[in-house]
Amino acid sequence: KFSTLNLSNCKLLLVEFMFVVGNTLNHVYIQPRSYKPSFKWMAKNSSSSDVAIEKWKRDSVYIDKRGKLRTFHHKKLSRKRCGSLRGQGWKYGSGFVDGVFPVLSPIAQQILDFLQQEVDADRVWGSLDNLSPSHSTWDDLINVAVQLRLNKKWDPIVLLCEWILQRSSFQLDVMCFNLLIDAYGQKSLYKKVESKYLELLEARCVPTEDTYALLVKAYCTAGLKQKAEAVFAEMRKHGLSPSATVYNAYIDGLMKGGNSQKAIEVFQRMKRDGCQLNTETYTLMINLYGKASKSYMALKLFDEMRSQKCKPNICTYTALVNAFAREGLCEKAEEIFEQLQEAGHEPDVYAYNALMEAYSRAGYPYGAAEVFSLMQHMGCEPDRASFNIMVDAYGRAGLYEDAESVFEEMKKLGIKPTMKSHMLLLSAYSRVGNIAKCENIVNQIQESGLQPDTFVLNSMLNLYGKLGQFENMEKVLVAMEKGPYEADISTYNILINVYGRAGYFNRMEELFQSLPAKNLTPDVVTWTSRLGAYSRKKLYQRCLEIFEEMIDAGCYPDGGTAKVLLSACSSEDQIEQVTTVIRTMHKDMKTVLPI
Repeated sequence: KFSTLNLSNCKLLLVEFMFVVGNTLNHVYIQPRSYKPSFKWMAKNSSSSDVAIEKWKRDSVYIDKRGKLRTFHHKKLSRKRCGSLRGQGWKYGSGFVDGVFPVLSPIAQQILDFLQQEVDADRVWGSLDNLSPSHSTWDDLINVAVQLRLNKKWDPIVLLCEWILQRSSFQLDVMCFNLLIDAYGQKSLYKKVESKYLELLEARCVPTEDTYALLVKAYCTAGLKQKAEAVFAEMRKHGLSPSATVYNAYIDGLMKGGNSQKAIEVFQRMKRDGCQLNTETYTLMINLYGKASKSYMALKLFDEMRSQKCKPNICTYTALVNAFAREGLCEKAEEIFEQLQEAGHEPDVYAYNALMEAYSRAGYPYGAAEVFSLMQHMGCEPDRASFNIMVDAYGRAGLYEDAESVFEEMKKLGIKPTMKSHMLLLSAYSRVGNIAKCENIVNQIQESGLQPDTFVLNSMLNLYGKLGQFENMEKVLVAMEKGPYEADISTYNILINVYGRAGYFNRMEELFQSLPAKNLTPDVVTWTSRLGAYSRKKLYQRCLEIFEEMIDAGCYPDGGTAKVLLSACSSEDQIEQVTTVIRTMHKDMKTVLPI
């Protein structure tokens, strides 16, 4: 009914309707028309601690959705119970309900810009104090907080949400607590996380499954697996059964913490507990096995997923393409890529990148180049990762000039090369032993404002070692030990391998014996490299002694270790002895994959 609306308001609504029809938006928020906010940030000089904000010029009258005039009291709480965003809108991992993100209003955009620029808490809170405690302000603030979360701006989220809880007149809401738990968790401040959870309970807010998921994720980020496990007991204490959302957060946290075996155990427990697995669960596990170069397990889970009537999404297909790509299985990657399209999904840049990676790993750079061209032809813009994959594809094939051409094209398009981009180009020239070019790339890294890291210097160590330039290699090592670039176990693995191959046993042993003093633990590569030095000289007894030391140190051999031991043998008896030892150890070792 438009009987109570005057002509000017009707025109205004008609104009807005025409604008919305002509411009497709994901979400439109129509504010009441009776008051027009005039919101302006006016920050003074940075030396001043005051920030002036022009207050809202508004009255208490507005037109409701039925076209009737109504009023509201500014002093009262701004959000009605069961409002559009309060208490339910923000969801862990997706943003808003159904993943629909509202378009920021002009006011919200100004608040977002201010929070991203200002870091002083007093200035921020002083400015926020001048905001109107209205329905639209609440929605604007939450929209801003979620946008900050998408941008991984944790400090501004803390400033905003702490102001809402401590200084504003808004009713305490689980959404703010969830955002704070997430922000503090990302910063590994688990004590703050626990404090916010207790405040949530004291405020008589009801924790949601997202609250518990964020708690689990925070503890995993801090490396506190026991506390993460305790969250499940806390849920049951409050009468909630752990849901897929919480289990998924746990699996994701364990994966990011490098504890894949524990993630597999949690996945199996999830099944035993009868928890309904969803698309995200399977996608996480497919990604886990893909990163472990166990594509056969990733495919097995994919088939299980479809047999359980759980529909894969584009992320699931991309994770599976990536799994095959890491092992250079082009045909299987292509097959899944086709299934992705047959399922009605439009390939995005991540899917194309995964297929390009498959060709790169398999040693087919021109195949990767064809996918790169196809992606552009289909209207999908390559990103920095796309260019990096092409640099790597050409570099792996020894086509260093093509690799550099792609690198330069990336810069021409305004895409700034990262440390990884430089490293891939460095690797390309390192493969062909072009020292001058590699040294030039290292200089370019420094000139571009990036600091060479341990990986860069390790690459130079490896290059000098392969070419027998031991003097230059030792200079790099001295620079690493004295400079800001900390030498890691990979650094010493390179040195031990190089000196061992060259027959400099004394220097090799000296480096190996120095590891405990540097707080470094030899890994399977270290031990195998040391074994390899003596194996080449057929010093069988010395190899057995080192092998026993390795086992006593708690380091288990891999396939490379077995080959090195066998190559040290010079008689059938020795081969039989080594084979028996390896088989016995293999039986005693724990199974990595679940049965």
